[in-house]
Amino acid sequence: MKIIIIGGTSAGTTAAAKANRLNKKLDITIYEKTNIVSFGTCGLPYFVGGFFDNPNTMISRTKEEFEKTGISVKTNHEVVKVDAKNNIIAVKNQKTGNIFNNTYDQLMIATGAKPIIPPINNINLKNFHTLRNLEDGQKIKNLMDKEEIKNIVIIGAGYIGIEMVEAAKNKRKNVRLIQLDKHILIDSFDEEIVTIMEEELIKKGVDLHTNEFVKSLIGEKRVEGVVTNKNTYQADAVILATGIKPVTEFLENQLKTTENGAIIVNEYGETSIKNIFSAGDCATIYNIVSKKNEYIPLATTANKLGRIIGENLAGNRIAFKGTLGSASIKILSLEAARTGLTEKDAKKLQINYKTIFVKDKNHTNYYPDQEDLYIKLIYEENTKIILGAQAIGKNGAVIRIHALAIAIYSKLTTNELGMMDFSYSPPFSRTWDILNIAGNAAK
Repeated sequence: MKIIIIGGTSAGTTAAAKANRLNKKLDITIYEKTNIVSFGTCGLPYFVGGFFDNPNTMISRTKEEFEKTGISVKTNHEVVKVDAKNNIIAVKNQKTGNIFNNTYDQLMIATGAKPIIPPINNINLKNFHTLRNLEDGQKIKNLMDKEEIKNIVIIGAGYIGIEMVEAAKNKRKNVRLIQLDKHILIDSFDEEIVTIMEEELIKKGVDLHTNEFVKSLIGEKRVEGVVTNKNTYQADAVILATGIKPVTEFLENQLKTTENGAIIVNEYGETSIKNIFSAGDCATIYNIVSKKNEYIPLATTANKLGRIIGENLAGNRIAFKGTLGSASIKILSLEAARTGLTEKDAKKLQINYKTIFVKDKNHTNYYPDQEDLYIKLIYEENTKIILGAQAIGKNGAVIRIHALAIAIYSKLTTNELGMMDFSYSPPFSRTWDILNIAGNAAK
């Protein structure tokens, strides 16, 4: 059985490793257009910000380590065309420019995503960057390390944008964050939570601009400023983080996709053509709570569906139950996390829901460094089944989302959460944990 995997970051390498462990007779080849595989791109903002210096620590497994197990890895090779009818791919050697064909019995597409570039004038100026791979990260890190680069403008306030704020502040830069929407991270968190995030950014000296968009960069050879719909601001460097879109154009509409180009897959990771699988930032994934296939580009889901596909490439028939879209983020001295539906999601799905938003403390008042914690629950009005949850605070917010993810997965009610037996010790919690308090406050 000849298996070809296009893309060697998260989903692709996970699938290859799992299939290879299960069936050593498989002939597996990974084609990756960059020069590294199994690379943890989620670490890039922290590499840029100087939280660690060795980029190799973001590599889970090298090309050589894969090849020792019998998996063929071709780096600097880009698959430029797929002939799904005849099971043929066209591959371009990035170093030589040579294009050659290869055949497959089963194919996995794990090409990931690329940055969305909005219509901004003069983006060819020096010191304008997006952040998607190690090469991008190294360029931005080199900029951040220069003392003369003082004023950083970040366009877009999603996960990457906020993490780049953290990176720039850690390098003691002046940071201006420009967001098109009314709030930051508005697709992932509700207004009560993002308001706390925004207060933190402003308190820590970030110039936050919402309901504003960049029309043009200005400068001679390098960026010297940005022009928005409201004003002009000085900038020594500009980082664009306005979202991503799936890399699927090369498939030329042979597979069923969503409007944004994400490949639609079923619970087995299969596409609309049975011997072709897909996972990661180029594909949809099933949302357990909404009961819909959605575009939720997260490393966690990429790895999990990749593992399932590995099982199925090896001849098994394993289904993936789905995702909750659980995610977390650090906002300077705060941490926040979410799982399940937001209130906005529940409205869109026309669910009869209620919410509760509570504030308490992370541990007992007599133990040092007690901090505020906030929890929001979204739950069905009639059944009290928990549909979504969000948490924010300085310490203990993210870890509590783990419990709430299990609660949502298991269809627990707010009443059950209110009486759940969580562990207690003065340094870590209170006798009634904030999760109990939130559950009991829900009416």
